[in-house]
Amino acid sequence: MILSSSEIVRRLQDGDLVIEPYHSASQQPASYDLRAAEDTVLPRGTCTLVPSIERVELPADLAATLRCRSSLARRGALLGGGFVDPGFRGQLTLCLTNAGTEEIRLAKGDRIVQMILQEVLNGDRLYEGRYQDSRGVVHTR
Repeated sequence: MILSSSEIVRRLQDGDLVIEPYHSASQQPASYDLRAAEDTVLPRGTCTLVPSIERVELPADLAATLRCRSSLARRGALLGGGFVDPGFRGQLTLCLTNAGTEEIRLAKGDRIVQMILQEVLNGDRLYEGRYQDSRGVVHTR
């Protein structure tokens, strides 16, 4: 089941889910828009790593799917990757490729990726990978 905006807010208030800093303008009916942590240019034909402003912590019963916002996709941006396991903590490194005809400029704070939160039933494992507690852009380790 995908979490609604009211359920996301409730879980944030309960401290069960962490999105910091939370910005109410990023809250959508069934997702949360992650924002660019820095000014970035996406050159044509290139994959660029962009950190999210937000630090997230997912509890054992939630996972997240990431999708490029349609307004950015209409300009030619594609998102590589796109799944966050239960138990992940840290900033997210977003891999954006510009398949469009012109470079794309992102300003710090621009909403760039939708994070869709969904329940995980009977989860028995938490993420313990090498990207735990990520800060800023994290390249392949």
